[in-house]
Amino acid sequence: MSPISPGAGAAARPQRPLPPVELVRPGLWSIPVPLPNTSLRYVLVYVFETPAGPYLVDAGWDNDEAYDALSAGLVTVGSRIEDVRGVLVTHVHPDHYGLAHRVREASGAWVSLHPADAAVIPQFEGSEPSPAFYGMLRRAGAPTSAIDEQRTALRMLASREIPRPDLLIEDGEEPDVPGWALTSIWTPGHTPGHLCFWEPRYRLLLSGDHVLPRITPNVPPPADDDGDTLGDFLESLGRLAERDAAEVLPAHEHRFTDLGGRLAQLVGHHERRFAEVLTALAEGCEVAWDVAERMSWSRPWQQMDLLARRAAVGEAFAHLRALARRGLVIEKSGETVHWSPADGSGSGSGSPA
Repeated sequence: MSPISPGAGAAARPQRPLPPVELVRPGLWSIPVPLPNTSLRYVLVYVFETPAGPYLVDAGWDNDEAYDALSAGLVTVGSRIEDVRGVLVTHVHPDHYGLAHRVREASGAWVSLHPADAAVIPQFEGSEPSPAFYGMLRRAGAPTSAIDEQRTALRMLASREIPRPDLLIEDGEEPDVPGWALTSIWTPGHTPGHLCFWEPRYRLLLSGDHVLPRITPNVPPPADDDGDTLGDFLESLGRLAERDAAEVLPAHEHRFTDLGGRLAQLVGHHERRFAEVLTALAEGCEVAWDVAERMSWSRPWQQMDLLARRAAVGEAFAHLRALARRGLVIEKSGETVHWSPADGSGSGSGSPA
């Protein structure tokens, strides 16, 4: 899964009704908030009731339809958007962070992020996209025509200014939500500052996009030569394995109970992708763009739109870097990064644990 963006032709798809507002546990609700033109359809906003007023986990996309749905959902649970006291945002992507600031304007609520996600906000601002957004494609060996097309597409998504959070929440902190003993768990990978939240009374894990019941979250490329975003993601999965969760409350799709089983599926998914990457290198691919074309995705490479291809290439780059960190791939840095199998790793028959 990639950061949400409106997809070409998506508006023509028939729209199924959203799930209902649900009581998850006493004092805890889920409100589906619609997303624009995407197969994900909605983000689940979780509402904690407190004596001071409601606190939210995530907020939704910043448009009128989402704002109206969140407002109506809060009325359903016996509150109002003006009563919200805080918004705990799992990560900086616009389907989670975007609407938080309209909630703050209406209610005076504080808005929080992890410091690592707050630090990347400037990349999304300005009339031109940050060079990091299309510079990765140059490093990945993308054709010049693809880089130019991506620059044009990303220019339409660039924002002039994005509001900053009021609070920064670090790993292991207990945010001030009266009557609830929530603990933050830093789970980098999908974004550098992604947070999950643990609720001990009912043994609930609010997992954001880090662990979803069916979709595998996109893992972007490292921002520099030292980063290993996929390694961070896999390590974060291991941290969640320590939690004896009775139920997982993700930001998309639906709640589920078998956290351990889902974590194993996610690790297995990436092990299979590691094998695909090694096979592509053994067959002569040298750059991430060509490797991505050989990998298995939810839709064929030829059918991907520009932004989907960018996400796929970024994830291929993340897999290559992780394999290099494990000594299975050799990375040759430069304006375009080249990759080759290390001795004995080019058969494509195995993958790291």
